[in-house]
Amino acid sequence: MFSRGPSDARLVLVGEQPGDREDREGEPFVGPAGRVLDDALEAAGIARDDVYLTNAVKHFRFEERPRRGGSRPVRIHKKPAVGHLRACAPWLEAELAAVAPRVVVALGATAARQVLGREIRVGDERGHVQDDGGRRVLVTVHPSSLLRLRDRSGWDEAFDAFVADLREAARAAR
Repeated sequence: MFSRGPSDARLVLVGEQPGDREDREGEPFVGPAGRVLDDALEAAGIARDDVYLTNAVKHFRFEERPRRGGSRPVRIHKKPAVGHLRACAPWLEAELAAVAPRVVVALGATAARQVLGREIRVGDERGHVQDDGGRRVLVTVHPSSLLRLRDRSGWDEAFDAFVADLREAARAAR
């Protein structure tokens, strides 16, 4: 999976791994989580064309399950293993070195682990820019976590908090 965005972007957004749609289309954040991200970027006043989008793991790890009716099996997301993170780390490091963003936004715990080199709890480190050995990093939720809240109470608050995190990252990148 290739990344997308300007080579001189001030903001780099790092997701976990491509999803099914991203894997099939060859572009990051084009599936349902990508639509949530697009809405949040717009609400935060950030043009998608101004950010560099990539993933901690460059391939879609999945498990096939049969679909009712005998049609093509469905591909269910599987969390990347530590070995996948290690194997893909050099690519992400090379991207970050080449783009040299002012702020890296880690979308979710897996991306944060890859960017920061340690396990984190998103709730403990979310929403503020931290200095990690000269790299400025903001940890927030992955937009896919918001999909699980859609049509439930708490959606508006969770979405607004995600937008606030993106605004903070954009402010720090100016």
